[in-house]
Amino acid sequence: MFKKTAQGFTLIELLVVIAIIGILTATALPQYSDYKKRAFDSVAKSDLVHIAIAEEAYFLDSESYLSCSDASCVALPGIASLSQGVTVTMTASSISFTGSSQHSKGSGKTFKWDSEAGGLTN
Repeated sequence: MFKKTAQGFTLIELLVVIAIIGILTATALPQYSDYKKRAFDSVAKSDLVHIAIAEEAYFLDSESYLSCSDASCVALPGIASLSQGVTVTMTASSISFTGSSQHSKGSGKTFKWDSEAGGLTN
């Protein structure tokens, strides 16, 4: 007399959905890791550019460039601190400076600045 109506999902439907989510996750995780590494590389590059601009400002005031690395670069005008995980080294001569930066969580790429060459060299 009473008709039983089926409500909800079957076990097969749930397993198919879980399999699809698993496949999507497996393909997205490696890409997400690469995105994060590129973002950390961008932070290192940005810090290097800011420090290079600060070197030029320092030169306008003192008529010399400043050699520094990591935390000692805060002596440059406008540099309050470096981004966390960024390693920077600036080497100055009387008429030019070079620098490099890298992020510990990045791809391992080192960014280089040469003031005589006009800026970023890579």
